[in-house]
Formats: sequence, C-alpha cells, structure tokens
Amino acid sequence: MSGFFGCISKQDCVYDLFYGTDYNSHLGTRKGGMAVLNSDGFNRSIHSLESDYFRSKFEPELSKFRGNSGVGIISDLEASPIIANSHLGRFAVVMVGRVNNLDVLERRALKRKQHFAELSQRGVNPTELVSMLICEAKSFKEGIQNVQERVKGSCSLLILTSEGIYAARDKYGRTPIVIGKKKESFAMASETTSFSNLGYIIDYFLSPGEIVKITAEGYEQIKPPEPKMQICAFLWVYYGYPASSYEGINVDTCRYRCGKSLAVNDEVEADYVSGIPDSGMGHALGYAMARNIPFARPFVKYTPTWSRSFMPQNQDVRDFVAKMKLIPNTELIRDKRIIFCEDSIVRGTQLKDNTQKLYEEGAREVHLRVACPVLLFSCEFLNFSISRTRLDLAGRTAIQEIEGRDDVDIEEYMDENSEKHKLMVEKIRIRLRLTTIKFQKMEDLVKAIGLPKEKLCTHCWDHSSYF
Repeated sequence: MSGFFGCISKQDCVYDLFYGTDYNSHLGTRKGGMAVLNSDGFNRSIHSLESDYFRSKFEPELSKFRGNSGVGIISDLEASPIIANSHLGRFAVVMVGRVNNLDVLERRALKRKQHFAELSQRGVNPTELVSMLICEAKSFKEGIQNVQERVKGSCSLLILTSEGIYAARDKYGRTPIVIGKKKESFAMASETTSFSNLGYIIDYFLSPGEIVKITAEGYEQIKPPEPKMQICAFLWVYYGYPASSYEGINVDTCRYRCGKSLAVNDEVEADYVSGIPDSGMGHALGYAMARNIPFARPFVKYTPTWSRSFMPQNQDVRDFVAKMKLIPNTELIRDKRIIFCEDSIVRGTQLKDNTQKLYEEGAREVHLRVACPVLLFSCEFLNFSISRTRLDLAGRTAIQEIEGRDDVDIEEYMDENSEKHKLMVEKIRIRLRLTTIKFQKMEDLVKAIGLPKEKLCTHCWDHSSYF
C-alpha cells in the first residue's frame, strides 16, 4: 500500500522525519526514502527494505541530514522520493496509491517528447510519472489537479518545495492524509500513529481531492474537496495500525466492533478465543468480550530476527517467514476448542498451515471467524493482493472447485444468503481443515466502521463502484 510522512518546522526536523516515516513501516514492503531541504538544496537517500527495516538502513546516515522540512516514504512502489528540476523550481515528491493507466500515460509522455530517467526492472517509476504530470502545469495546484484528473486508480501526494509542502489527497480519498501540529512545527502523514510519540496532536484530516499547502507558520487550503469519497475499508480491517484513526474513526475500536458483530448469534462452544497475530487480535478481543469467553494466545509471534511476513516479494518466502515467526504454545492448545479471529482470508495458504500446526499440537476443534466478507476480487486501487490474480483468492478457488471452471457468473456467490454462497464457504472450510468458519456480513462490517456504505471502497468483496 505504502505510507508517507512529511514535516516542516522553524528548526531542524530531521529526527521527526526519520521516526515519523518509520511509524509507517507496516504499510510498505519494497523501498524506503527520505528527502530534506536546506540552504544547500535537497539531500535524498533511498534504500531497499526487502531484507531489513527502515531504521536500521537510515539511522547510520542521519548525521548527514539537516533541514527544516522534509518528506519520507515506506513504499510498495519503485524508488522515491523523486527530485525534479522544472519551471516550477526544484521539488521532491512521494506518492501513495496505484497508477492503473501507467502504460497509457507513458505512451502519452513519450509522444510529447518527454523522457524518463528513474527506470527500473518494472519499467517506468510511477512517482516519476506523477512528477512529470505536475510539471506540465503552470503551478503546483494545477499540476496536482492534472495528476488527479489523469491518473486512473488512486494517488495521494506530498510535494516538498522551497515554499513549503503541498499535501494532496487522492481524488476519491481512497487513502488518508492527516495533519498534526506542535509548537513551531507541522507534520502530515498516512498514519496518525506517527504523531503522538513525536509530540504532535491531530489537527486536520484532508478530504478527498483536497490540496493543502503547509509552512512552519500554518497551512491553507489551495483546492477545496471533491464531493464524493470511497476510502479503503481494509484500512480498518487489516492495513491500519491499531492506534491510528481515519476519518476520526480509531482502528482498534472498529476491530472490537467487528469482533462483537461476529459474536452475535454465534453459539459454538469453545475454551477460549484468540486472534491471528497481529491484526486479528483486536477482532478477537471484541468477540471474547461480547461472548464472555476467555482470551488467550496459543500462537505467539517471534519478531526479533524475522521480518514482516509480507515484506519479501516472493510468495514462498512470505509463507515461510509467516510460519517460522508464529510459535505455538502447546499448553494452550492441547485438547482445547479454540475460536480464532482473523482479519481476512486472501489465499489461505498460511492459515491452512497454522490450522495443521494446531492439530499437530493436539487441538480438539479449530473454529475461524473472519472479520470481513469473502474476498472475490483483486484490488484495483491500492497494492493489496496486487501480485495475485483474482483466481488466486480463496473464494475464487472454491468457486472453481464447485463449477469446474473459472469463467462463471459469480453474482449468486456474492449473495450472503444464497445456497451457492454457503457452498463456497463450506469449500473454504474443508480446504482449511476447520471445524467451523463464519465470515462477517457486509452490512455488519459497514456498521462497525461507522461510515455510510457509499463512502467506503468495498471493491474486493462486492466489486462495487459508485463513480
């Protein structure tokens, strides 16, 4: 998905930039980068994060950085920040999102005799393409609007200039930007988690399509919001850090509500409730409180020497890391009936391995409660499940097993009350070797988040698109 952080101050803000960017590490897998601006110009550093963490890569370089303003990113994309020299002046840009029409915009640029310098094995760097679209206009405001109109997918931006930092939220608000403030300093970030330990307080949530210019003195709206929003619902279900808030709605509080919804009318007997670490924990606590069943941890995550399981780009490596870092606690497993809460099931490979491990350790029953509906579509707007085709999803695999082919109308399978939907869920249960399985209903997920359905992107589940 990616996450960014920017700050501007009346004094040096390099350490705020360093730690603030690091607090977005759960959102990205490939690259980390920082750029600062001082009287000597821009200073930039970029590192791969596929085998290490942001702090360990950048901490040795901190003494070389100084500046009163800067931007940083933890990215699923190619190297950034991009530094551009243009008629608008020199600037650095970071982006969160996904450019679905990258090929179209690349051909358009080449036809206009423009060129790309920041090439990679994957082709054109999306952030460089965005910087090129900005430079086509007469001002940063018009340049950002050019990006918002031409990019198909999603794109939220921070632009570091000599005049200040421009923050521009995606046209439909699929990803968030929040502004924090403290004495003589302002920060802008993907995650409110970035603020508290650095002394910032939440001051303003940007609305969809809104552009704000921030200086050390304050901030001003450059472009008013767009009227419609579809923020990614997965921010609350999975991506978001528990302490973060989006649209004023706290992640863990939402997960408690999700767990409570899963507990309603669920009468399965169990010795205790647990969550798949880490994002399943909030859902499990809500479930346990609602049913007054003890909470325990039969799996404990070992993090000192293992990276995040989704960090490596190779799926086999991701599965291996996920397996090795979850250590079973046999005393809490042997001869027990366990209800597990999980944020979602994508392919189900890791979950199947975990279930097998529980049975090997002597579990009597393993019941799964999933905090969102069955995933049936790959994400078109962010990088969630970007490396997978839709047929790689557990729900689609089940449908293919039922129908014997993949080119079928899945409308009935999307209906949570239909027999075909129940059959699909049963196929998933059998494949994962679970005693029982239940998925969250869409209406309950929407209610748990607390925003109207039309303001949420639920494309992964129901292929809905309001505009």
